[in-house]
Amino acid sequence: MIISSYNKDGIGDVLLVMTKSSVAKDQNFETKGKITRIFNVLTKKTVGYNFFDSSDYFSINANGPLTLNTEQISILNNFLLKQGFTDQLEGDEAPKFIIGYVKECISHPNSDHLSITQVEVDNQQVVQIVCGAANIAVGQKVVVAKVGAMMPDGTAIWDGELRGEKSRGMVCSAKELGIKEEQVKKGILVLPDSAVVGTEFQK
Repeated sequence: MIISSYNKDGIGDVLLVMTKSSVAKDQNFETKGKITRIFNVLTKKTVGYNFFDSSDYFSINANGPLTLNTEQISILNNFLLKQGFTDQLEGDEAPKFIIGYVKECISHPNSDHLSITQVEVDNQQVVQIVCGAANIAVGQKVVVAKVGAMMPDGTAIWDGELRGEKSRGMVCSAKELGIKEEQVKKGILVLPDSAVVGTEFQK
């Protein structure tokens, strides 16, 4: 699982690839050629790569989050090997913003405002998501940012835990999706009954 982004105007011709959740204080890095590997200082495991002069690898038409295809992943893996890195990237082209259905919603035992939900996403998979929105309820069709998604503000979605309960993804509000709030009610974005569960959400 990787999360990728590219913003030439903001940081230059650098492809950012994240492979694990990490915080800056726990990171160190090593550079070989035009590739910088970021790793956890305690575990030594890779948490991401920066590919400099990335247009040398392939053309990127993006300004923000992007999904790398199989061919692009293969090209990057070849460059990693040529520079002496042993890790190999594993891509996932499946949509990351999915229309979900809230099948269950209970109060979090260790919080007065969080809810533990069971949400059906694509391929009838049900995932547990801890949600802080007051308006979430059973029977709603909602937008789910799956693990591997990157939000418009740059936040990466990884497996997590809130107050001791596992959370795999995020139920999104309009603001988090970059939709003007005045167009919808506050809280999570509740979709009409006509929305098809398991399909990709399109703004």
